[in-house]
Amino acid sequence: MEFYKMQGAGNDFIIINNMKSNIPVEKLSVVAKKLCERKVSIGADGLMAVDYPEGDADFKMRFYNRDGSIGEMCGNGARCISRYAYINKISGKKMTFETGAGIVNSEVLEGRLVKVLLNNPEVVNLYNDIEIDGINYECSYIELGVPGLPHAVVKHNLKQADINKLREEGIKIRYYDGFPKGANVNFFEVLNENTALVKTYERGVEDFTLACGTGSASTAAALILKGYLKGNTVKIINDGGELFIEVEKTDNKINKLFLIGDTNIVAIGKVMDEDLNI
Repeated sequence: MEFYKMQGAGNDFIIINNMKSNIPVEKLSVVAKKLCERKVSIGADGLMAVDYPEGDADFKMRFYNRDGSIGEMCGNGARCISRYAYINKISGKKMTFETGAGIVNSEVLEGRLVKVLLNNPEVVNLYNDIEIDGINYECSYIELGVPGLPHAVVKHNLKQADINKLREEGIKIRYYDGFPKGANVNFFEVLNENTALVKTYERGVEDFTLACGTGSASTAAALILKGYLKGNTVKIINDGGELFIEVEKTDNKINKLFLIGDTNIVAIGKVMDEDLNI
């Protein structure tokens, strides 16, 4: 089984073409959990399988987190799989594909840049402050797409934060009982009116990742609507690199949310894992 290893802003993925591999859908979760485990297999934040679409899209994107759980959508994953689809002649430079959160449109730009039109924010609770263990957090809650991909956007002093304490806070907020689906937790610090620093604790990975595309976009949307960031295009700095978020809005409603950034093909190979039974 051939695979691509790709990363976008440090978010790394294994990509397979299931139109060729024909792995039963019910077994993809097991495959993802096995192949994404670092040190004993290829290792990645998630696995994506290109599959036949159910409708008129170019293909279907099946996304699995590192723990084998199904993810509704992944922004950086969408950018990587778009370039994969273009390179492998599954689609043209402009494409449409199905995800667990709805239809996504994307375009491969010059070089390694990919622009993805993300699922619209369907739930936007800008002033959703929470209290955990006596600590009050300024928080917004956003869900992208249907069914919604949940994101908590939490203000924090990231430059001075202790990573271990921040992780403990991330775990508590991720499982906060006011978020019925759980949530990806995006801690942010505004650097200037066009730039924010973001660090995301991702559910499914259950740790901080170097970047989260939908998390960066959700954070940008919340900060623009709350007036922290100005303009239609803002920069989000993650540990893994920079992402640019382009927003089209009318008053306080987001009409379109674009994620733009670099993609990198790390390796192309063949899965030979002798412990993998499919």
